[in-house]
Amino acid sequence: MWEECAERPLDEVGVAALVRRAGVGRATFYLHYPDLEALAVDACADVVRDAVEALHAWRGTPDPAAPPPALAAFFAEVEPRAPLYRGLLRPGGGGPLGELLHRELRAYSRRERELAGGPEPALVASAVAAAFGGLLADWVHGLIDASPEQLADRTWRLLISLHRTPLPHTP
Repeated sequence: MWEECAERPLDEVGVAALVRRAGVGRATFYLHYPDLEALAVDACADVVRDAVEALHAWRGTPDPAAPPPALAAFFAEVEPRAPLYRGLLRPGGGGPLGELLHRELRAYSRRERELAGGPEPALVASAVAAAFGGLLADWVHGLIDASPEQLADRTWRLLISLHRTPLPHTP
């Protein structure tokens, strides 16, 4: 999948070319995946785990001026695979990979905020997941001009501000 998508957009990749390159039969492919999108999401699922880990790769009180090094490393790893991610992440953060990223990041962020006793854990977790997914998607689509390091810094500052926005505790 990675090799095919390095040569052409995901929507131009066919099952026939993919199975030929992989040296497997079509039946084997369909035994494991209903379609190419399902394979692509599966192949990219690690990016979701990596994103969640990169955003939470700090201990103690987060420094708004210094994103965790794992965040810049995450964006640097995403950059060469942007052609495949563009097929799964729509601008704004939608698409099958964007939906998976949103669910996973929202759940993790909510859990962390609840453990910290922060107000409105569901609200803040949704905002964090939407902001991060949208920024990532827009960046891989070329709508945000930034190096991985610049994007890590800007994203970190934005997400910290979401966490620090004063919200009343709800009963």
